[in-house]
Amino acid sequence: MTSKSELGKFGEDLACGYLVKKGYKILERNFRKPWGELDIISQSPDKTLVFVEVKTVRQSSPQAMRQCGNDELPDSEELEPEMELTNAKLKRLQRTASLYTGNHPELIKDELGWRIDLLALTINGKNCEIRHYENI
Repeated sequence: MTSKSELGKFGEDLACGYLVKKGYKILERNFRKPWGELDIISQSPDKTLVFVEVKTVRQSSPQAMRQCGNDELPDSEELEPEMELTNAKLKRLQRTASLYTGNHPELIKDELGWRIDLLALTINGKNCEIRHYENI
């Protein structure tokens, strides 16, 4: 596993913990197809099917990861994880989510539908900041 993928997995683990604390149910992780990947497939507290894209960056000192539970991940040069979600990536997410829902219609509540959320994690110093953007 590369350093970037280790940071990504660590961020996804943090994201799952965050979502569970917010009342989400994690249905699946790392759903992969040749045309795209869904980091987290979950169900919100109101039973909406939510596909969650996780973007994680690390800033500052190695102490940041120790405070969050890991001291073996490298620094990241990116400043804002939100900048990592490009239009092309969003289109792949939408296509993959649409295909997933086509194969799992039982997970869709007609009145609620489904949505894509972004969790942007910045690990900085002793803090792990999580910003949750719904229905991107």
